[in-house]
Amino acid sequence: MEHKRYFLLLSIIFVIEFIVISINPYNRADWALENVLVVFSAIFVVFTYKKCPLSRLSYSLIFVFMSLHEIGSFYTYSNVPYDEFLQSYFNFSLNEYMDWHRNNFDRFIHFAYGFLLAYPVRNLYCKIAGVKGFWSYFTPLNLIMSTSMLYELVEWGAAEVFGGELGMAYLGTQGDIWDAHKDMALASLGGFIAMAITLVVYSRIQKDFREQWRLSLTVNNKGR
Repeated sequence: MEHKRYFLLLSIIFVIEFIVISINPYNRADWALENVLVVFSAIFVVFTYKKCPLSRLSYSLIFVFMSLHEIGSFYTYSNVPYDEFLQSYFNFSLNEYMDWHRNNFDRFIHFAYGFLLAYPVRNLYCKIAGVKGFWSYFTPLNLIMSTSMLYELVEWGAAEVFGGELGMAYLGTQGDIWDAHKDMALASLGGFIAMAITLVVYSRIQKDFREQWRLSLTVNNKGR
């Protein structure tokens, strides 16, 4: 499948998911608030596709993250029934196994933010800036960490502005005073792991390329 069709397919699937989830969300006001950034993000992705298309892997990772976010926006993050789903279909309680006393879907999404989006960020950054080496890994990680911090400030601001049930639903602290710190730490950890994996994979590819190049030189020299 060519690149344009692949991007279009992912876009259509996401739009369908977005429409279906928008029909009857658990909390309409929270759903709308959660999707403000989604709309801007989707516009940004479409704009960059026209100006600076990313790899299929990058678009796949973006698609997975945004799809997971839509699930959170449908139920509100504090009420996503992941544990009920596991108990119903696999007779297994993740909360009980991990000794969790809160709904941790929001924590998972913050980790996924770093883990799934660090590579697309690096892909875009390298295309625009043409950077290689250390900074091609550190800068995307730094951007993930800084935007995670900015999002926590946005959450706080929204909670202050809207207040009440909507503010608390959007903030999603579930009584944990360290919620923002843990969310930022998980996003940073996810980004770090993603960049570490990318570094290992690219280093291996470059090593194989150098070995093949040396082998070709050796064969050519013997042929002479």
